[in-house]
Amino acid sequence: MSIFRTEIWKTGVITAPIERIIETGSIDPFPIHWLPLSGSFRSLSDPFGLWHKGDLYVLTAYYDYRTRKSVIKAFRLNGMFQVMVERIVLSEAWNLAYPTLIEEDGEIWMLPDPCGSGRLTLYRAIDFPWRWEAVPDFVFPSATINATPVKIDGQWWMFYTSADPATEVLKLARSTHLAGSWENIPVQRAKNDKNGSRMGGTPVVQDGAVILPTRTAPNAYDNCIRLISASLPLSTTSSFDPGNELRAPARCVPFAQGLHTLSAAGDVTFIDAKRIERNWLYRLIIGIKYKK
Repeated sequence: MSIFRTEIWKTGVITAPIERIIETGSIDPFPIHWLPLSGSFRSLSDPFGLWHKGDLYVLTAYYDYRTRKSVIKAFRLNGMFQVMVERIVLSEAWNLAYPTLIEEDGEIWMLPDPCGSGRLTLYRAIDFPWRWEAVPDFVFPSATINATPVKIDGQWWMFYTSADPATEVLKLARSTHLAGSWENIPVQRAKNDKNGSRMGGTPVVQDGAVILPTRTAPNAYDNCIRLISASLPLSTTSSFDPGNELRAPARCVPFAQGLHTLSAAGDVTFIDAKRIERNWLYRLIIGIKYKK
């Protein structure tokens, strides 16, 4: 992004389940509790969380324009949604984002986006959420963006976007096990544009359909979450129909210039919201001071 328009993302907790937000078709009516940002020109985006042993945890992509590195940061929140503990829990040689969390077989797994590196890796929690190990047996047939797994009626499905910008459309794979092997299957889309081609949160299964939070064009001024849905069971003839668009409420100003995650954690929902920082001179100074 140009130094004249720097995206700063902030993570919030909505005190309502994702199903209620989908039913309402808007975020506006619900209270939002925001996680603090630790200094200027730092972002917390792509939040995914869950309740574990009575505590609420959230993992986010943490990006600092000084280091120009995206890592995974975890937070433990108290009953008032205040941060009790925060720590960087995963860093690789490549950037990481979109830390999807999965609970299966008594274990907790994370599938972060490898940010174009082609290294989609499944991690198992050794000590959730502070320590993780890579699963060596996990293999996926394609380079992906925002791979998001969901288990429906005993079958695993993976929604993702190809890392090839020339073919940025929603794709689907299936497997009998989370670790694979995974088989790509074709799906049909209701529209031929790129809106709704990239996942942006937790798939929701209800009323005989799967509802997907997806991201509109990343370069749009007010990019938002677009809900798309397909009837179950999923198959090679499945098509996804567009639904409501969810935007950051006006009361969130200055963080009302974009929204691109809607993820479920029981009776709460995580979002992220964007503001545009136009202090280009400070951004330039940071870039020079911390140049690698």
